[in-house]
Amino acid sequence: MENAIELRGVTKTFGLITANKNVSMDIRRGEILALLGENGSGKTTLMNMLGGIYFPDRGEIFVKGKQVEITSPKDSYHLGIGMVHQHFKLVDVFTAAENIALGLEEKGRFNLNAVKAKARDICDRYGFDLNLDQKVYNMSVSQKQTLEIVKVLYRGADILILDEPTAVLTPQETDKLFAVIRNMRADDKSVVIITHKLKEVLEISDRVTILRKGEVIGTVNTKEATESSLTEMMVGEKVELNINRIPPVNPKKRIEVKHLTIVDEQNVRVLEDVSFDVMGGEIFGIAGISGNGQKELLEAIAGLQKCEPDSSIKYFAGEKADQEMNLLGMTPKAIRDMGIGMAFVPEDRLGMGLVGSMDMVDNMMLKTYDNGRGIVVDRSIPRRRAEMIRKKLGVVTPGLSTPVSRLSGGNVQKVLVGRELASNPTVLMTAYAVRGLDINTSYTIYNLLNDEKKKGVAVIYVGEELDVLLELCDRILVLCGGRVNGILDARKTTKEEVGLLMTNLQERRQA
Repeated sequence: MENAIELRGVTKTFGLITANKNVSMDIRRGEILALLGENGSGKTTLMNMLGGIYFPDRGEIFVKGKQVEITSPKDSYHLGIGMVHQHFKLVDVFTAAENIALGLEEKGRFNLNAVKAKARDICDRYGFDLNLDQKVYNMSVSQKQTLEIVKVLYRGADILILDEPTAVLTPQETDKLFAVIRNMRADDKSVVIITHKLKEVLEISDRVTILRKGEVIGTVNTKEATESSLTEMMVGEKVELNINRIPPVNPKKRIEVKHLTIVDEQNVRVLEDVSFDVMGGEIFGIAGISGNGQKELLEAIAGLQKCEPDSSIKYFAGEKADQEMNLLGMTPKAIRDMGIGMAFVPEDRLGMGLVGSMDMVDNMMLKTYDNGRGIVVDRSIPRRRAEMIRKKLGVVTPGLSTPVSRLSGGNVQKVLVGRELASNPTVLMTAYAVRGLDINTSYTIYNLLNDEKKKGVAVIYVGEELDVLLELCDRILVLCGGRVNGILDARKTTKEEVGLLMTNLQERRQA
């Protein structure tokens, strides 16, 4: 099979950090190649060099047999390479067709109707479902991703790089995307998928290239691989891929939410009449397509969202959970001063969870800075905590004094999750706790959440991988359009049922 791209001895450094070291690999025409590796292994950096975001320090890149220099995304487009990033590059107030047209170098008078006609041909050819007149702000995540792919295909890309393409898709949306990707492969396109989801790698790819610490460990044919063999290549040792879920032991009500309604600044009801209980000693999962109120729900419990007057949020303290405490309208500090140990891993890890300009030690201190006495702050305890988290979760950092904004996204997430787990909470809320984490670290986090459950902590877990929600959680609340569309027993439901409830295709059900 002819190679679409060849990399030979590619190296990329950022200061003292080597992101890619002497990488040699190829991408073949008419294949789906999965790129796997732990956090910080250099996957996205490597593909960003093909996308024109970075330029290699050393090495050679060949496209269709010809050596090239890619110095900008424009060069990448001209070579037929299109990269769809995890965070979309779209203008919300424009239509799909207008976003496709942005940046086109057309001679003469611009013709939007001609753009639409060509885009419709692309949609028909590969099986995309896209309304070209729809505004981006009215689109679902799946529709935005479809638009991004159509946009690069419109520009003539025959080599597509998709960064975490199924991160926030339902199973049904993932199936549709995979059908389109197979159609592109049948049309002799090359598709590279950067992902952490091994089940999907085994389902969709032809070959898998594994990176570890910036170097290529090997490339294997997917039909000869298993989850265990791929994980061992990624990590360098055998990893047990099992979530040891135990039944809730002596569960007691800790959180009670009734008739929770939140109206945003545009007077839109983000959450409407949401009610549920969370027990100590259980993991309570929340499923839903991104943007259906998950963020606002956790922030309301944490004291970060203004709720409508009829809403009710209560915490039940004590061994018998018989001490009722009102949380509605309380600030995070007031909640802490009431003696409630609440930990929160927000979705926005650097905007809300951590301060990017601070190092690990200072970010540890954000939870405890007001516990001391006098004007001198004791940094010894936060330093020990930071070192413990670095070792336990394998945070890749030049040192504890390095600003966390300089770490990879996965390592920033490790710092945030580690800090919240180390605070000995009675309620632990996590929004996408393993987003961007490699499989080894993800299973470490799952085990740590189970440890908290065994201690009697009420764990609320907002997740995007339905397989994990079904294996990790005891009950799952499904949000759709800001409303509760069902509360399910995670041991008895199926991925398909949860997916249908996420898209409002099924009657509401209560566990």
